[in-house]
Amino acid sequence: MGNIDSLPVRSDLVGLKPYGAPHLNVPVQLNVNENAYPLPDVVVESMRAAVDDHFAGLNRYPDREFTALREHLVTYLDGVNERAGDSVDLDPSMIWAANGSNEVLSHIVQAFGGPGRTVLGFTPSYSMHPLITTGTGAEWQHVERKDDFTLDAETVAAEVARANPDIVFLCTPNNPTGTSIGLDVIEAAYDNCAGIVIVDEAYAEFSRPAKSSAMTLLEGRPRLVVSRTMSKAFACAGLRLGYAIAAPELIDVLRLVRLPYHLSEVTQVLACTALEHAELLLGNVDRLIDSRNRMSSHLAEAGFTVHDSDSNFVLFGNIASPADLWQKLLDRGVLIRDIGITGHARVNAGTEAETEAFLTAIDDILAESPDVLADRPQSPTPSSAAPTKGTP
Repeated sequence: MGNIDSLPVRSDLVGLKPYGAPHLNVPVQLNVNENAYPLPDVVVESMRAAVDDHFAGLNRYPDREFTALREHLVTYLDGVNERAGDSVDLDPSMIWAANGSNEVLSHIVQAFGGPGRTVLGFTPSYSMHPLITTGTGAEWQHVERKDDFTLDAETVAAEVARANPDIVFLCTPNNPTGTSIGLDVIEAAYDNCAGIVIVDEAYAEFSRPAKSSAMTLLEGRPRLVVSRTMSKAFACAGLRLGYAIAAPELIDVLRLVRLPYHLSEVTQVLACTALEHAELLLGNVDRLIDSRNRMSSHLAEAGFTVHDSDSNFVLFGNIASPADLWQKLLDRGVLIRDIGITGHARVNAGTEAETEAFLTAIDDILAESPDVLADRPQSPTPSSAAPTKGTP
């Protein structure tokens, strides 16, 4: 970022760093939690045909209420809830969409945050939450999670009641830790403040078995809003389509802060087409879960501390220097993320080939530099060694 000292920038923005991750041209890119699998050819062809039908009308503004997209999202979410064994009465009037879930979150914070208001999060969590908050002039407050990065209802209830924030951010599965929270945690946050409670479920499709969404809590809770995205499970990060589910009266407020015609005609058409192919696009989710689980097991066996994940990435610790490990992997053509948590790094699940390349690089690095591990595993003693064949 350039020198801003000569500009009349807002004082609360001075010293902040913009969101960003290294975008490097390397063979194996596992640093920004993208879906590693490209769109199937049949989906690409369907998208091309769908957009072709709309080119001639691009002289007109798009449907600012994205009516068709709302209906497609309700159909998809009905299936999501059914697979989790739940029934949620959804209606298009409960749906909001924007250019990625970041813009959805920005709309919510613009509408309910701003100068003189406070926003509470439980960190480490998604780094855009505080950036979106401060961008509106609201005050960001945070509470550290437990050492294992989990949250319980009692802690959340106490901290929310203490802070009495205007907005609470909860992330499940949490980025960058991968940990999920129970519905009781969300209820505890809602019941202990008068503000908006945002549940960020960007990675929810990667939970196996499927967990009940915070959508199941919407009835009778007009201050609750659930945010999701098509960037991850749908492999549509480049499309930029995020959405939220909330009471119609909350959705109405978001219209006050959105820019006119904020969702382009092309975006709406492509998103609808992707949702029509939801089953096919989500077919690779299980493959990514297999890669995630393989990474977790291999890293644990190698001596790293691995945190349970319901997302498409793995947070692992016991690293002497995350920056050093990041560079050693980059030297081998593998890009992961140093997310700023002491002794930890994050890697997202890749294709089978990408996963193999990452694990091979990890093994090579440990063979060459065992001091990458902060605490090396002890060699098994005779009393602790695995029993031989025939030993009970």
